[in-house]
Amino acid sequence: MTGLFSIVVLMAAFPGAALQSAIRGLSIWWDVLFPSLFPFFVISEVLLGFGVVHLIGTLLDPLMKPLFRIPGSGGFVAAMGYVSGYPVGAKLTAKLWEQKMVNRDEGERLVAFTTSSDPIFLIGAVSIGFFHNPQIGLILALAHYGGGFLVGLLMRFHGRKNNTVSDHSTDLAKGSRLKVAIHAMHHAREADGRDFGTLLRQAVQSSLQLIIVVGGLVVFFSVFLELWTRAGAIPALNQIVSALLSLVGVPEQLSTALVGGLFEVTLGARYAGEAGDVIPLAYKAAVAAFILSWGGLSVHAQIASILNATDLRYLPFMIARLIHGVVAATAVLLFWNPIMGETITTQAISAVSYLSSSGYNHIMAVFCILLGILISLTLLMEVFILLRRKFRNFPR
Repeated sequence: MTGLFSIVVLMAAFPGAALQSAIRGLSIWWDVLFPSLFPFFVISEVLLGFGVVHLIGTLLDPLMKPLFRIPGSGGFVAAMGYVSGYPVGAKLTAKLWEQKMVNRDEGERLVAFTTSSDPIFLIGAVSIGFFHNPQIGLILALAHYGGGFLVGLLMRFHGRKNNTVSDHSTDLAKGSRLKVAIHAMHHAREADGRDFGTLLRQAVQSSLQLIIVVGGLVVFFSVFLELWTRAGAIPALNQIVSALLSLVGVPEQLSTALVGGLFEVTLGARYAGEAGDVIPLAYKAAVAAFILSWGGLSVHAQIASILNATDLRYLPFMIARLIHGVVAATAVLLFWNPIMGETITTQAISAVSYLSSSGYNHIMAVFCILLGILISLTLLMEVFILLRRKFRNFPR
């Protein structure tokens, strides 16, 4: 309550700074977050309604349960979460919880390691935009996504040992796993019962509600950081972090990046890339890896708002983010020389950036095509099952 009251007082003291920071946060939401997240929100809602999660869940159950102690449907959440970035993994986990496909322990394990940065931000914004070096994207991706996988393995020990949701879709007594997966998808589609128009309309409505919440939080933290910087609180925190970094042998100049990344991932990653040429690139990349894996309190607030509608707790998620950040930063420092070499330096990227972004665009195009094929196959299977039923009931 005191913190909120202090923001009101600071807004009155620095109205111009508050307005500019709010406009800056709104610009980030509209230019970056809305176009990158909203389509995935809608697509994931539609796929859930079609029962595709049950199809993928049945197929991936033998892999996900032994490794992560979560149902196979978590594989769908992991794929969408890693491709589209935070907070899609948390949103889909909440949907699985609503459909009683995961319990609290499984949901907390799932959201802990499927909350990650999307590749377009990691490669395009951080590596090329902030570091001006597309080669940094390789080790950042390996550390970030590899660290997330390791967090998933560690989180399998979270919760009670035998507390799992019974998954009847994996009962293979009636036939092959693929056949059972198709029937599970069909039963889920029948249980949903909404026609395509209703499904799409409700998917757009719920996705708009969530993306507006995300935008509001981004604007709030943008104003929060600016006002506390003007009040002197953030510079004081920088000094404390500088002292801690000196104890572990990390350049003190990176304290600004860490403090910024503590609250907002975009700001922290930008400060890490612009920290200065005198700082070894490996340390700057390690700090960026920590910030990307931690996610920033802005992302944490988004996740907490989503989990608030479920019985999933925020604390396991926060601990997993902290572990992920430490693991990713350590991995960058350990594997820097074997992967990146000792002489890599910041370089001009006028030609390289286009090639790198173009390559990622090709990857995203292939992903979208595969997604479209998956939706088309789902519709065709629905039509085939309905026609087969009608022919069976046709009088002879």
